[in-house]
Amino acid sequence: MTVPDRVFASNDRFSVRAASSQLPAAPARGVAVLACMDARIDVLRVLGLRAGDAHVVRNAGGRASDDAIRSLILSSLLFQTREFVVMHHTRCGMQTSGEKLHLRLRTAYPDTVGDEIDFLPFADLDQSVRDDVRRIERSSYIDADSLVTGCVYDVDSGRLRQVSG
Repeated sequence: MTVPDRVFASNDRFSVRAASSQLPAAPARGVAVLACMDARIDVLRVLGLRAGDAHVVRNAGGRASDDAIRSLILSSLLFQTREFVVMHHTRCGMQTSGEKLHLRLRTAYPDTVGDEIDFLPFADLDQSVRDDVRRIERSSYIDADSLVTGCVYDVDSGRLRQVSG
């Protein structure tokens, strides 16, 4: 059975239970989370949340890229989200240099340059959290009275620790 076959079979079982769900699009807890796409991290479980509690935006590194900010702005504008959590994690593949990532890209696709892609890598885990918190706080389209919290999830221990400014 292929992955798509398994996914659709699982969805058939899921949809029987979910058909009566009446969750609103707005996050019940008024929070949006920006986290890494790393498959080891179940964002809702890590934060003690359930489906419907939060908007979750994920990308490589959990970075406050233009597209992530766009999603957070919409969460705030359309659903009055006023609390945001930036969650990076230990042993992240983005904790490297852009040079290394571009070299891997050029090796995999030798007919391309790829230098125009900013992978948003970082060397210092805590500093990357602080940078992304600041970027969200400074957005002209996020209410100034919003609370933006940064943290690091330890993939080995399952512990979360807050990163302060």
